[in-house]
Amino acid sequence: MHETTRADDDAARPTGSLEPAASPSSPSGASDSATAVRAHGRAAFAFIFVTVALDMLALGIMVPVLPKLIIAFEGGAMADAARMTGLFGFVWAAMQFVCAPMLGALSDRFGRRPVILLSNLGLGLDYLVMAIAPTLSWLFVGRVISGITASSFPTAGAYVADVTPPDERAAKFGMLGAAFGLGFIVGPAVGGLLGGIDLRLPFWVAAGLSLVNAAYGFFILPESLPRERRAPMRWRQANPVGSLTLLRSHRELLGIAAAAFLYYVAHEAMPSLFVLYTDYRYAWSEQQIGLALAVIGVCSTIVAALLVGPIVARLGERRALFAGLALWALGSVAFALAPTGLVFLVGIPLASFGGLIGPAVQALTSRRVSGSEQGRLQGALSSLRGIAMMIGPIVFTQAFATGLRRGGRPLSGVAFLLAAALLLASLAVARRATRREHTA
Repeated sequence: MHETTRADDDAARPTGSLEPAASPSSPSGASDSATAVRAHGRAAFAFIFVTVALDMLALGIMVPVLPKLIIAFEGGAMADAARMTGLFGFVWAAMQFVCAPMLGALSDRFGRRPVILLSNLGLGLDYLVMAIAPTLSWLFVGRVISGITASSFPTAGAYVADVTPPDERAAKFGMLGAAFGLGFIVGPAVGGLLGGIDLRLPFWVAAGLSLVNAAYGFFILPESLPRERRAPMRWRQANPVGSLTLLRSHRELLGIAAAAFLYYVAHEAMPSLFVLYTDYRYAWSEQQIGLALAVIGVCSTIVAALLVGPIVARLGERRALFAGLALWALGSVAFALAPTGLVFLVGIPLASFGGLIGPAVQALTSRRVSGSEQGRLQGALSSLRGIAMMIGPIVFTQAFATGLRRGGRPLSGVAFLLAAALLLASLAVARRATRREHTA
């Protein structure tokens, strides 16, 4: 969602549209470029779909094994590994936060193709570095590079906007979202199976996927943005914090934005702790962790694809938001207190109803700005998510490490209790922020 939202911003830019390319005042090359892109539109979208799916597959493959590799480098010291995992998560999110707007601006200036291909190549080389990393420092450098080169997902969204007529873009972006989900469902399961053979093997496979994708794109992928429609580089447009000014200028948004921020922070508990927590408390293997992550992906996809629409239609956006926050908080409590791995799995369907929260937040906030401010609103929400992605990993891994030091296994779930508290706080803030409109 984070990336597709940024892609929606790019889709709204006039530089990404194909329609004006054939205007009489344009050079003949413009018409030829547009015709070529339209002729290859389906093939180009198919490549972008495969690119996103493979990139998310490569990222997902590493999820079950990266924390395990950090534990190995730390000599099995779980508290130290937790702190380092939080630092890894922070630096990856920070690189995403800073570099995604920059790469989007570079794609407006130099075209989508070079940014996408260089990203694929960079990811492949980075995974090779991580596969052979002899020390934790080398692994950390690899994670920094991965955060930079994985920041091109908004460019993929801009490419889709370039090659797709306006009335078909919603469907195409939906398919692009399916590529994200597919990668995160299959990737962890594959990574867990490969990690059971060797902890380094998933990195080699991820490198191969990215490098093959880069080679395929080099020969197949056409440029979607003609030279005459490229924008000059403006660094102020690449500022990831600038869009937050919209929230300050609309007081009625502040309450919902505050609730959304608390939710975004709480959301980071699972990706930051899942592997460390289940390894420590239930002694799950790489295969078990990968399969459990795949179950999370399947449950989340079911909620997003089949349940969000009917539930929002029946309850309304406000109560759907409350239900999502409450059920996710209940699932987090189940994670924290589950005495066995089987009981832990019971919390997954409950937490999956957190999929109601994002669409409800989008709907409630979009009602409070004008049509000309919708793009800025999405940018502001994306910035909030980016900040939360930097804060969350540090907060939850530190809470996990502190729980281990103070009480061992009985307090190992304190971080999930913290996430539940944040979700309940978000519920209270959202209820107060929307109370006036509900009463009216």
